[in-house]
Amino acid sequence: MGSNIWKLQAIRMLFWMQFFSAVLVPFYTDWGGISLAQVLFLNAWFFLCNFLFEVPTGTVADFLGRKVSLALGSLVGVGAALLYVSKPSFPVFMAAEAIFAIAYTLHSGADEALAYDSLKAEGQTERAAHVLGRMESFKLGGIITATITGGFIASAYGLSAPMRAYVFPSALAFLLSLTLREPPDTGRERKTRTSYARILTEGGRYFLGHKVVRLLAFELAVTNALAWGLIWLFQPLLERGGLPLRFYGVIHALSCVGQIVFLGNVARIERWVGSMRRLLLAATVVSGVSFLLLATTRWLPLVIVGIIVGFTFSLPRIPLFSAYINHHIPSERRATVLSFVSMVRTLAIVVINPLIGLLAEWSLSWTMAVLGTGLIALAAGSRIEERHLVTEMVTPEPPAKG
Repeated sequence: MGSNIWKLQAIRMLFWMQFFSAVLVPFYTDWGGISLAQVLFLNAWFFLCNFLFEVPTGTVADFLGRKVSLALGSLVGVGAALLYVSKPSFPVFMAAEAIFAIAYTLHSGADEALAYDSLKAEGQTERAAHVLGRMESFKLGGIITATITGGFIASAYGLSAPMRAYVFPSALAFLLSLTLREPPDTGRERKTRTSYARILTEGGRYFLGHKVVRLLAFELAVTNALAWGLIWLFQPLLERGGLPLRFYGVIHALSCVGQIVFLGNVARIERWVGSMRRLLLAATVVSGVSFLLLATTRWLPLVIVGIIVGFTFSLPRIPLFSAYINHHIPSERRATVLSFVSMVRTLAIVVINPLIGLLAEWSLSWTMAVLGTGLIALAAGSRIEERHLVTEMVTPEPPAKG
């Protein structure tokens, strides 16, 4: 079982070595010939497909094994990449997004579960946190490597080349997945994932009846949906600022490094600002100000700074909010409630993304101004209190009557 660990780390890195992410917007708009509004609609469609496929694809890992799930996910990723570049067409892109969502959900959680059970089979579960942390590091390594090289690939061989290049790491992930070994059952019963009906009833009832979970989830969902716009608008902003295409991925990589640095120093920053509530609100305000900066300037150095700062302080808030939401949910309800919270966050992106796209078609500057103002307004009107950001399980509030 020991060989599973390094193989899973390599598979995680290879699957996330998505060269196309460095130039995805130009790929869609220049090579694909679709509008920016359609690009953001595609992303909303992708998130909706992720939600719809999460439970069905989860049964693959439950019944056929995590090895099969990872192998199929990697192979489906190859098929999606080939479909993307088969024809510059919006319907083709929609189909490819749906297929890529299947690849994502087949991988989702399967590698972590296999890693844990592999450690358990060897009596080394005390290494789980270290191993899972290293797997996340390998994922980030794959993202950073791909974003840095993707721009250069596109500049040298064309905008569709990074998507075609993704076939190779995904195919390698498929081949490596075939060599994994499923550990013997260690008391784990195979069963289907939590059904949509149970998530909606049990998770929704607890969510609606718990004021703190509601507050945290709402702020996470809305601020994340507004900040998510930067993922799709930073490349048009760089193009407007005059940055050559080959350097787009470098800026994306620097933004990833910024997020890593932020998350690695959360405790230190919290001590400096005085409390976690102040840290979260400050991160939202700084993100909003960076968006306003991007709305008012085309000078490339400031555009680059605004993008890196925006990424650094907006997206890392997700795991922080998730951690505090966890502390308000009893373990026996955690799966359904967290799934419901994830649904709320996904729904926010599905609703807001197309609106961002339509606004960006009209004016990129006004879009950034609206997003920045929205983030600052959410911080100013936040009802989250320091007592809500506990670090140990609290007694849940009773469900709302009626």
